[in-house]
Amino acid sequence: MRTVIIDCDPGTDDAIALFLALGSPELDVVLVTAVGGNVGLDHTVRNARALVGLSGKDVPVVAGADRPMLGSFVAEPRVHGRNGVGGVVLPEGPPAAPGVAADAIRAVLRAAGPGEITLVGIGPATNLGLALASEPALLDRVAEIVLMTGAWAEGNVTPAAEFNAWNDPEALSIVLSCGRPVTVATLEVTAQAVATTAWIAAQRGQGGACMAAACDILASVPPSARLGGRGSPQHDACAIMWLVAPDMFTHRAVHASVDLTHGPGRGRTVIDRWGKVPGARNASVLETVDAERFFALLGERIAGLP
Repeated sequence: MRTVIIDCDPGTDDAIALFLALGSPELDVVLVTAVGGNVGLDHTVRNARALVGLSGKDVPVVAGADRPMLGSFVAEPRVHGRNGVGGVVLPEGPPAAPGVAADAIRAVLRAAGPGEITLVGIGPATNLGLALASEPALLDRVAEIVLMTGAWAEGNVTPAAEFNAWNDPEALSIVLSCGRPVTVATLEVTAQAVATTAWIAAQRGQGGACMAAACDILASVPPSARLGGRGSPQHDACAIMWLVAPDMFTHRAVHASVDLTHGPGRGRTVIDRWGKVPGARNASVLETVDAERFFALLGERIAGLP
């Protein structure tokens, strides 16, 4: 079992990822932190609280940054709706725990031994970047950092950049260069995990309130034009699934960096898969996923929740 902190910006795909994490016995989720991103922080905190509450798990939710290190977050209501979960009304969750996300992350790390904590970032990397940059002595407590971010080819918010990377490239740069093992789920692998209308229909009635909410949220997402209208890619669940069932994936050691300029390339992740960049490889990128196994286990785990 891995001890996990999940930093997220729910977000339709974050909702599915959280349910997967909270329904998986391989993971001990000890903290959920929220960041602005897919929608504003007020919505992401409310959604995280509601999703944790639906799961029946006793996991604190702490609010974090409402803006990136530079500038402001840009939301994506066209995909996630104005409330972040496609307009689906979720029951009120338990109140947020007091404090600030970066402080809460550091507190968990301080109480841990070397290599005990896995950090999962499925939103803009602001909270993680602030936590790691402000107390680098805690880095030895981190076993692995798993991110849903970036692309080695085309972006999805600009021609160059993926949404999470584009919203706070400075924070992402801090995380990528921190010296701990980093695994990255990019758009190329998440494009292989597409929830179709047929899959969603097959899940209805298979579980309780969590599955009902998951199906309603998934059904609200417009089919991805970038993927030919086949359905909605489960970006963030890929990062969680890597921790739950890594044998579903192939992966490759790479050098990864992010463009911090303020031109059209801002937020582009430069992922060297073929050893073109001199120096150490600082990350592992997920390249393929067994989609059939992915969706079988995803359905099973969400159906197992209340």
